[in-house]
Parts: sequence; structure tokens; C-alpha cells
Amino acid sequence: MGANLIADGATFRVWAPHAHSVHVVGDFNGHLRTDTDLLTRDNYGHWLGFIPGVRDRQRYMFYIVGDGSEGPKRDPYARELETPFPSKCIIRKPDFPWHELGFITPPFHEFVIYQLHVGTFFTPNLPNKAGTFLDVALKIPYLTELGITALQLMPIQEFQTQFSLGYNGTDYYSPEMDYAVADADLASYVAKVNELLESKGQQKYEVAELYGEMNQLKALVDICHLHGVAVLLDVVYNHAGGSFGDESIYFFDRQATTGGNRSSLYFTDKGHAGGLVFDFAKPEVRDFLIQNAKFFLNEYRVDGFRYDRVEVIDHDGAPYGWIFCQDLTATLLTNTSNAMDLAEYWNVNPYIVKRPPEGAGFDTTLTDGLRIAIRNVIANASVPDERPLDMTVLARNLWPDGFYEHWHFVQGPENHDIVYKGRELRISNLGDPSNARSWFARSRARVATGLSLTAPGIPMLFMGQEFLEDKQWSDNFVDDQNLLLYWAGLDQGDKDMIDHLRFTRELIHLRNSRPGLKGQGFRIVHTHDQNRVLVFHRWVEGEGHDVLVVAHLGNAHRFDYCIGFPGGGNWREVFNSDVYDHWVNPQVAGNGGQVWADTQPLHEFNFSASLVLPANSLLVFAR
Repeated sequence: MGANLIADGATFRVWAPHAHSVHVVGDFNGHLRTDTDLLTRDNYGHWLGFIPGVRDRQRYMFYIVGDGSEGPKRDPYARELETPFPSKCIIRKPDFPWHELGFITPPFHEFVIYQLHVGTFFTPNLPNKAGTFLDVALKIPYLTELGITALQLMPIQEFQTQFSLGYNGTDYYSPEMDYAVADADLASYVAKVNELLESKGQQKYEVAELYGEMNQLKALVDICHLHGVAVLLDVVYNHAGGSFGDESIYFFDRQATTGGNRSSLYFTDKGHAGGLVFDFAKPEVRDFLIQNAKFFLNEYRVDGFRYDRVEVIDHDGAPYGWIFCQDLTATLLTNTSNAMDLAEYWNVNPYIVKRPPEGAGFDTTLTDGLRIAIRNVIANASVPDERPLDMTVLARNLWPDGFYEHWHFVQGPENHDIVYKGRELRISNLGDPSNARSWFARSRARVATGLSLTAPGIPMLFMGQEFLEDKQWSDNFVDDQNLLLYWAGLDQGDKDMIDHLRFTRELIHLRNSRPGLKGQGFRIVHTHDQNRVLVFHRWVEGEGHDVLVVAHLGNAHRFDYCIGFPGGGNWREVFNSDVYDHWVNPQVAGNGGQVWADTQPLHEFNFSASLVLPANSLLVFAR
């Protein structure tokens, strides 16, 4: 489908079943319609043909004559678009100088996901330009040192406006052009990116190889893989668009609009988030979206997807939406067996991760139970009294009902939806609304992030969470520059930020190095709402690697607190969050690096130990 360079020209193919005629107009024919660029219709409503003399980076459009109107339309499969948007399509060779080092997507239980928004994550060129794919690439060593194993980009398909969350895309095969560095400004960027390649002993890019948003996104994926980081794209297959424009896929074969949006070829008349829900009853629409996912897996070598609001596909697309999900996941499993399919589905539905015919076939799904429970206890802990906290509810949400594999669910206390401008507070602000940098805020933020990184499920961090970012965020980098990430704090030696970054980094590395923190074995050992204590046990079934995690949200240290242990003898205190406050905390409370579990049965274990629980802390014990 779309435009594909072959031999001494290009093939063109587009689906427009109700069109009277379809021409290709472009740089190769003066953008004028002639008989030689009239495509031929097949029995399935596709228009196709070969045009000689077409070359790489030439511009083109389809000119469609229909019952309702006639005029140019952008190729739904266009690999790249001309700047500024909206404009013409650009025909591109799909080649790219990949560095072939045999990167393999990590097993799902080893994922630690970092979610970011390309336009606002790192913005060194404001006010002239928002963040770009190459700006993200330059931060990959930072993220690698942090220990994350997967980078999740918020939607990067072309959207209409200067800035956006990305959920209003209209051109599904072309990356967002505002996330690309202009050709004229590219040389200095390539020099910096090449330093990353040289540090890995790899061949440098030529400047011309990174012209255009297409190859700059590929360069980001390439750099990630060279650093051992998987890449997930956030894709929106439930709906498209906000304001489509006359040259978009809206009413693509130019039918009369009097029949409503069901005459618009790709869509139903059901709206969602300012756009329209795809018409999953049509095999061609289902195939358009499935081929889009295959395209990014095969041509961009991404490692999986986060699918936006799958319940909209299921409910508003009924009865064909669920079938589409099954077709999608089955096709991608055959195409790339180790790619991750992560569904967002509200309310949480365990059947989303079951295999067909019973389930939809996704690998994992976002869950909100642990997020809500963590935020609840942190918010209540911030009230200046000694009220009990819902540690029992928190414990119950560590492993959501209906899920049988610990990597079938993704959890974390922050994400782009929750802490967006005007919504909920970031964790440090939640921990102390009067002062987001106080000891109370810092210590409670460590507990919140620490629970996510030691609990069952795939943990997910939202950009800035790792260094105690206390502001909400916004995609509007023009009017809300005050909400951009505070990178200057790290650069200028903000002690609180640096300490929190060290805490997050070292706990992620502990998780990555301790099989028990990634194992299937899990049980709640002890909860006490009045004492604000939660203890859980994790291990690898059949192997051991036992780990005991103790969370305490009391505002004072507790001494001689007895906890059951799964084995006797010496247990090392391999992590103590209290040490990271004013690193190294001169007043650290804890257990001196080890405890001894003796033969006093407790909490359904045959052994127990007496612990010191620092105020607002997370402790981890292991053999």
C-alpha cells in the first residue's frame, strides 16, 4: 500500500472504493493530472499503478474524484510529510544504516518502563523549537545509567497542531514532523549523536542519512538498542483526529457528507476525545491499523506498543472491536514473537491478556489499583495526625485479581494522564502539599516509587519522577514553559534531586540484579494499618532468591518491630531508603546492614527477626 520505490519509478496503491477516479500528482509530473498517472481500480476498491521516473524525496498526492467533491488527499501510508503541516507527502526509501549488534527485546518480566513525551522531555532549543527525537537520543546514556530497560514514547504519529499529547493523530505512518530537526540544523546534532556511536565503537552517521523525521526516529530506536533499551510506541487505534482537514483520511474517497460520518470510509459516527472511532466492521480498516503496527515493528524495529483506550475499541467498535484486537495481537505475535503488546483498558479487564478465543491476546495491561492505593496512603500520610493508613488495601492491590503472571500488569504511581496540568499532584507534592521538597515529601516519594519498583507487575516511571520532579506537566511548551522538567536542578547540583535520582537508580539496579524482585512468587506477610506497615515476600518459584520488602509510613522510627522471615539465620539489609536523604544520611536509621532471624514462628513463617523501621522508609532484605 502507499508509494514504494522500485526499479526506475514507484508503485502506488490506495483504498478508495467509492471514488470515480484516482490520480497521482507530484514533482514527477508537475503536479498535473494526465492519463499516464491515472490509477487502475481492482475488484476490492484499491487503485494501483506504476509511474516511471519517480525518485527518492519527491513530493506527491493522490487526486480523488468522488460523489461529494474532488481534490488532493494525502497518502494514508505516507512515510513522511513535507514541512510545514499540512502539506504534501514525500516518497522515501525505507533504508537506514542500522547498527547490527543483535539487540533482543528483554523478557517481559525484566521490563522497567520509562514513559516520556518527546516534545517536552528535553527541550534545549526553546523557545524556537520543542524537543525532538534526537534530543531524546542524547539522553539515552542518562536513561541507561538509570537502569530502565524500555522507553515508552507518547504518540509520535503526525498530529495537526504545533503541540499535542499526540492522541489526535491523522497520518499514521508518518512520524510527527515537529519532532524532527530541520535539515539545515542537523549537522551539530549528528556530531553529538555520533559521539554516542563512537563511545560504543560504532560507525558514525552521515548527516544526509538523518534528513527527515523518518530517519531521525529510526536513529532514536537505533541508539536505544545500542544501549540495551527497548522502544515502545504509544499508538491510537480506537479513534483518529481532532480537526481532520480536507486532505486527510476523513471522507477519503470524497463521498457526499450528507450521509454523516459513516460515509467517511474509515470511521463510524461515534466520537471519542474530539475525533471519530474507526469502523472496525470493515476488513480494510482493520487491516490498515494492523499493517501500521507491522510497519513500525518491521521498518522501525520497535519492540512493542502501548495501545490507547482499548475499551473504546471494544465497546464503541462492538461487535467487531474485540475481533480486531484478536486479529491484531495474533498477527503481531506471528510477525515478531517477542514484541510487547500493552493495552490500556478501563475498567481493568483480565481477559485483555488472555489468549484467543477466550481473550484479546495482549501481553500485559495497565492497572490502576496499586496506583490509587499508593496515592491514597501517601496523601493520607501527609495529614498531620497519626491516623491509620489503608496498608491492608495497599497490600490487596499489589497483585490485582484475575491475573496469573506477574508481568501481565503494568503499575506505577504517576503517568501522563494522572499528573497532567490541572489534574492530580505529583508524588512529592502529594506527600507534603505545603512543601514538595520537605523531608516528609522526599521520604514519602521514596516509599511510593520504591513500592512500584519492588512490587509484582511491570513498573513504569513517568519522566521526571526519578529526580523528584514536583510540578505537573503540560504538552504546551509555548504557554507552560514553567511546567517543563527541571533539568537545570540536576545540572546545578540540587541536592534533593541528585539524592532522589541516586535512590531511584540504585533501587532499579537492585531490582535488575535480584531475581526474586522479578519472580512469580509472592505473598503478603504482614499489614498493620495503625502502625502504617506493609511487608511482602517475593521469590523465584522452584529456585528461591527470597526477598522481603518492608514499607513503613510512620512519622517516627519504630524499634523492635518483629516480622516473620521465610528462613533462619543472617539476612542482609540490601536496601534502606533512609540512607538516601542527604546522601549519605548522617542520621540514618536501620539495621546496620543485616538482621538475624531466629526460630520464633511469626506471620506463618517458622522464623522471625526484630527490626528497626525508619520513619517513612522502604527496606529490602535478602540472603
